[in-house]
Amino acid sequence: MNISVVIPLLNEQDSLTELHDWIAKVMQSNHFSYEIIFIDDGSTDNSWQTIKQLSKKNDQVKGIRFLKNYGKSQALHAGFEKAKGNVIITMDADLQDNPDEIPELYNMIVNDGFDLVSGWKKKRYDSIISKNLPSKLFNWAARKTSGVKLHDFNCGLKAYHINVVKNIDVNGEMHRYIPLLSKNAGFTKIGEKVVLHQARKYGETKFGMNRFVHGFLDLITIWFLSRFGKRPMHLFGALGVIMFAIGFGFSLYLGIDKLFLNPTGRLITQRPQFFIALSTMIIGTQFFVAGFLGEIILRNRTDKKRYLVKDEINLN
Repeated sequence: MNISVVIPLLNEQDSLTELHDWIAKVMQSNHFSYEIIFIDDGSTDNSWQTIKQLSKKNDQVKGIRFLKNYGKSQALHAGFEKAKGNVIITMDADLQDNPDEIPELYNMIVNDGFDLVSGWKKKRYDSIISKNLPSKLFNWAARKTSGVKLHDFNCGLKAYHINVVKNIDVNGEMHRYIPLLSKNAGFTKIGEKVVLHQARKYGETKFGMNRFVHGFLDLITIWFLSRFGKRPMHLFGALGVIMFAIGFGFSLYLGIDKLFLNPTGRLITQRPQFFIALSTMIIGTQFFVAGFLGEIILRNRTDKKRYLVKDEINLN
């Protein structure tokens, strides 16, 4: 199979038929073998009924329905697990991503040898204050922190070689950082393509300003995991050594001063250096304990399923 189109969605019943017809037209005109996997992330409208109707009309339509809303990352993870195409295309269900971009994205993976190609919505039809400016700030911080030179980490329109999606773990709200997850997994040939962005035709956006706050917090998390996720003691142990060394230095100074330099001076417990030494040594010990606990948790971790599937269509 050439292409799997993975589409996570939440309450997008009005756009699904039009999106399906558009994708099917592109696939047929380019003679691609394909499948369309809709992941209903706990919709409360008639999205699932629409997907069922589309599957009766086109047996290449497949569906996964979550028991409740688990988030976009979990929806993508479920779609990646089921995808069978040599190239996986992800896009949003709100018609803001243009299916006409699919053939060129496919060629960049198959012919140009990219592991991942990310869309760049250079011209956007969103609010400048609430979306465009925060998005530019977020993308700048993501580039500086991750070292992945992309202009638009948040673009839902991306193309992947199948080896990429089968070897990365998208969880929490890490869908924004799939290029970084891919890089950390060893898939370093990451490209970018300017894509058309269209104004939302139906409904309202499901993402507010809080997604940027969450995005920055996730950026810190993924930086830590990429650097120290396998060996947390490397970070916490180093911090513990530094704090313990500071505390030991002050303690040594106090001891020498009291025993040899100024034995008749103030009591050690009346001097500020004593409390600095005590506090830093306690903090250093806590860092060591945190590192040990992190190592123990890492070695005893068991993977737990992060979402529950209520129903499936055309999936074995």
